[in-house]
Amino acid sequence: MHWQQAIQGYKKILPFGTSMRKRLVPILIVATGIAIFILLRLTGDDPAPVNSQERSWRVATEVIQPDAFAPRLTLYGQLESPLLFTVVAPMAGRIASLPAKDGEQIKQGELLMALDEADIQPRVEQAKADLEDAKAQLQSEKIAHQNDLQALRLEQRIQANAQKNLERTEQLIERGVLPTAELENSKDALDRSALTVAIRQRSINSFASRLQALEARVARAQATFDSTLRDAERSRFLAPFDGVVGNVQAAVGDQVNVNAALLDFYPLQGMELRAVVPQVHSQSFSQALQNGQELKARSLDVEPPIHLTLKRIAGQADARGVEALFSVDQPQPGLRLGNLLAISVARPVRNDSVALPYSALYGNDTLYQVLDGRLQRIQVQRVGETMNEQGERRVLVRSTELKAGMEVVTTHLPNAVQGLKVEASAPATKDATGQQP
Repeated sequence: MHWQQAIQGYKKILPFGTSMRKRLVPILIVATGIAIFILLRLTGDDPAPVNSQERSWRVATEVIQPDAFAPRLTLYGQLESPLLFTVVAPMAGRIASLPAKDGEQIKQGELLMALDEADIQPRVEQAKADLEDAKAQLQSEKIAHQNDLQALRLEQRIQANAQKNLERTEQLIERGVLPTAELENSKDALDRSALTVAIRQRSINSFASRLQALEARVARAQATFDSTLRDAERSRFLAPFDGVVGNVQAAVGDQVNVNAALLDFYPLQGMELRAVVPQVHSQSFSQALQNGQELKARSLDVEPPIHLTLKRIAGQADARGVEALFSVDQPQPGLRLGNLLAISVARPVRNDSVALPYSALYGNDTLYQVLDGRLQRIQVQRVGETMNEQGERRVLVRSTELKAGMEVVTTHLPNAVQGLKVEASAPATKDATGQQP
């Protein structure tokens, strides 16, 4: 009986013991891990301390020497020619010859175009015939006037005789020798002679106005003939100077009207570049011209370079600025009207300025000096650009902080800041023109 009760009691205790073992196993695992970690920390070696090293940037530098420089201004303009003219057809007709080709260089005296003589000569002959007809009518009128003067004297004598005949008739009628009817016949004869004299006198009096009208007609016919003859001569147009043909608008065989544009022609000499000068610089350009200064310019990105001289300032300005006209000193055969050119213009000299590569300038007003291996910020004023003998464009700056012998960074660092550690290569020493000696 006791044995059975013991077995039943053991069965009640067994589930409780199994549950406790399941709970204790995770706790024992965690405790074991913590113990191992503490043991490793206590028995491990201390790590060596890490020393951080500041990185330095390798840069190129240039030793500056402030000097007097002529800043240059870059302008953009278009070539034109004040001597450009358009050859037009002086008369209507067919083009018989057009040897000039677009872009061809023509020598002075060479034929540019010619109209067909079959269209020109009849008009010259017609104008000549009209002139001869007007001259003949004028001469005829002068001869007629001389005849009128002679006829007037005769008609006045007839009128005088008619007057005497009337007086005799009146006397004879009073004596009763002649009938009264004869008096009327004498009066009619006198009136007819008086009318003839009056008509002749009116013709003589109006001779001056008729003569003036005929002389004007002759002058008009002469002008028409001269104009036609001039146009006929121009129908064969010869080059008035050495030049370039452009914009040919006709071909041989075309029937053209009077004043129809045929081609453009212009000389290489006398070409000008019209460029817009910003408003901020326009006064200095105008003042330089008034003072008799000669501002020189040279083309950029053109080989060999083109040299120009400022000649005048345009009479009108707009919001962009004012147009300046530069003459091309020595035109090259390859130049053409309408070419767009970038030029660099020399401006008045600026003292105590420094010429540096564009890579040395940060923003528009910052340079960096290397001082004790670190960057030192310098505020500068940009006054323009200059160009060395090799055609290298360099920015021109000035500042009271710039001193002779100062080492300026010419490498453009994207992360340049005040105090950045740098390692300067051997500095390049430049002379006043920015060239290495």
